[in-house]
Amino acid sequence: MASNELRDPALSILGVLAGGRRHGYAILKEAEQLSDGRVVLKVSSLYASLDRLEKDGLVERAGDEIADGRLRRFFALTDAGAEALRREAERMEAQAKVTRERLALRRAAAIAGGAA
Repeated sequence: MASNELRDPALSILGVLAGGRRHGYAILKEAEQLSDGRVVLKVSSLYASLDRLEKDGLVERAGDEIADGRLRRFFALTDAGAEALRREAERMEAQAKVTRERLALRRAAAIAGGAA
């Protein structure tokens, strides 16, 4: 894996934050919703990932607020985070394109083999 390649949960977190500033619980819920339930982040991995992403300059703390009697820490995507997310989306799209092309070749070969 390339060192600049994003992995879950980082990819999911950055994807959520591309929609705007969010607090931790909102990130958990939105990641699950956006992935149709395929991504279920745990609180411990969320905050460990956010710490790492903040250290890497991809997210930043965007204030604390009290909501429903609870302190909510907000995070936002940085410009570097948006750029990393854009690059990852392009990498994934290129990989999907190659995969689709390979599958089309496989189908064509199967059809040609079946016609003989």
